[in-house]
Parts: sequence; structure tokens; C-alpha cells
Amino acid sequence: MGYIVESLRQIFGARPTKPEPHQVKVAVKDIYARKRQTKVTRQHLEVLHEAHEGRNRWRIRRWITLVVVNLLFVVSYRFDVQLVEGALTASRVVGFHFADLNSALQVMLAYKHVVLNLVIGTSTVLVLWWLLGGRTFCSWVCPYHLLAEWVEPIHLWLAKKRFIRNHSFHRGVRGVFWVLFAVLALVTGYTVFETISPTGILSRALIYGPGVALGWVALLLLFEIFVSRRAWCRYVCPIGLTYAIVGVFSPLRVQYDVHECKHEGDCRAVCMVPHVLDITIRGRAIDEQTDITADCTRCGRCVEVCPTHSLTFKVKGLDRLL
Repeated sequence: MGYIVESLRQIFGARPTKPEPHQVKVAVKDIYARKRQTKVTRQHLEVLHEAHEGRNRWRIRRWITLVVVNLLFVVSYRFDVQLVEGALTASRVVGFHFADLNSALQVMLAYKHVVLNLVIGTSTVLVLWWLLGGRTFCSWVCPYHLLAEWVEPIHLWLAKKRFIRNHSFHRGVRGVFWVLFAVLALVTGYTVFETISPTGILSRALIYGPGVALGWVALLLLFEIFVSRRAWCRYVCPIGLTYAIVGVFSPLRVQYDVHECKHEGDCRAVCMVPHVLDITIRGRAIDEQTDITADCTRCGRCVEVCPTHSLTFKVKGLDRLL
């Protein structure tokens, strides 16, 4: 129950809860006490990183999956093989209907009518992303996520050289946008969000050819390069919020083990949603093993960068996945 509550708090913009001393288990207090007696030097960390293998294994798997999924739509349309029809927002895969949960909600609100195919499609998608973890869609399927990830190093370099300053916003604004787009669809009878969604724009551009809407995507990327790191995904996109709620109940999670963690912060540095990894800050863990909350995108960047394997993919009730 605590995991569900904390996940929902973070999804809707609240800061991660700092544990009170009485909440921390005795075993964890003992672990922290032993760590305080052993100073971790820079040289020690460098040795750990040099010995660490597979730093990009999850990134490579994720990029391949993302490219293949999106190319299936392109190939099916170009060669008329009817394997995958439609786009990411709504499709039919070998006869099975798939519909993005947020897009389906927008359509139903706009038309004030429950369409059977959308119900079938959303049910299929709901089960799929429940199994994989809600925000897995963001990092493993969404084409805009890939573009934003590719331009992110430019932003980081500019910020490091102090040519720009990264601007952050309250994460709760994402919930406000979710409500705003839903109300706009209901009042106007038009799926406003689908018009400006870079996910839908890029998916349709890949399949049917580029259009002027790509200019909007370019503006978003420029904003993220010069103003705010990963702004669309962190502060605006209602798709991420919708799937994060689904992910609360997913059996697939990233688990944190406090025993060997050196608290050097590499995982938080690479994370797109670093607040979910506040648990890795010294003194924040309550239990020896803790599931990272559902606002996590399951991208695997923290798992692959951690030199002590303190972060791993787990299926609830089973042993370590990889």
C-alpha cells in the first residue's frame, strides 16, 4: 500500500517522502552505520567504474526496440503487408486493435461517445503496459523520447559550459495539462492534444511522410536544448501521466538494494525523472530492498550505469530479471 501511495504522490508532482528515523528498519540503520565508518574515495569509485561491464546494454536494447516498433508501421504501410496498420495513437496489429489510452480518452471526450473498437483497443494496451510497467511506453516506444534523448547531451554540454541555465518547473503542472487537454476535448469536441502531440506527429510523419507539424516538434526540441532539459516529457505530456498510473500496479519494477550502494549519484545524473531515485541518497532508504516508484520510465539507464548493481529490474514475486 505504501508503494502505491508514494507512486501516486510522485506521479502528481509531490516530492519524494523523506523517512522519519522511526520508520527506518534497524537493519538499514546498521548498514548506514557501517558505511559511515568506511570512506569511499574517488579512486575507489574509478576502479568500480572501470570494472563495470555493460554500461550501455539496456540503452542499446531500448533503442533497437523503439526503432523496430516504429519501422513496423512504416514497412507495413509502404509495402502494404497489413501486418501493422495505423499509427502509435491507434492501430491494428495482426487483427488485434491497439489504442493509446490517452488518445482514446481524448476521442471519447471529444465525441461524447464510447466507441467499441476503442474499448477493445484500450483493453489490449492496458494489459500490455500493465505487464511491462506503465511508462515503459515513453522510453521503449515513443519516437519523440528518442529524439529528445539524442539532443539531451547538447543541453548538458551547454549548461556545463554555462552558456545556458537549465530551468526546471513544478512537476505537478503535468497534471494540470492532463486536466486541461481533457476539458478542451470535452468542450470543443476536438482532440486538441492529438494536434500538438509530438508522439503522434512523428509517428504519422514516419508512416505517411513529413508535414508542417514537424516544425512544432523542432521548436519543442530547441526549447529542451536551450531552456529546460526534457521539458515536454517531464512537465507537459499527459501520455506519460496516464501510463504512470497504470504502472502503479505493474509487476515489473526497478528495485534498489541499499547494501552495496556507494551513493555517488551517477544513477540520478542519467535519469530522465531523477526524483524517483531520491531513495538512493544516503539516509533515504527505509528497507533493504525498495521498489522504485511507478513514475519511473523503466529505461534501464540507472541499472546499466550503477557500478555496484544496486539497481536491478525485478518482476514482483520473482528473482532478478537481468
